[in-house]
Amino acid sequence: MEFDTATTAGVFVAVVALAAVGMTFTPMSTSTVLMMVVPSVVVFGVLMIVLGVKHGEYRASR
Repeated sequence: MEFDTATTAGVFVAVVALAAVGMTFTPMSTSTVLMMVVPSVVVFGVLMIVLGVKHGEYRASR
């Protein structure tokens, strides 16, 4: 599978959406999930994508 920007963004959105839907079935209120949990998952995911890309660039240059 080729990971270009569109594929990466699509997979990222799908994972975050799946997590948000899954967390709505927990005892937490929906507002807590949407206002606190989902934004933190998005920030963490973006950070991991950036770190992964930088690590890939480092590995490719060696």
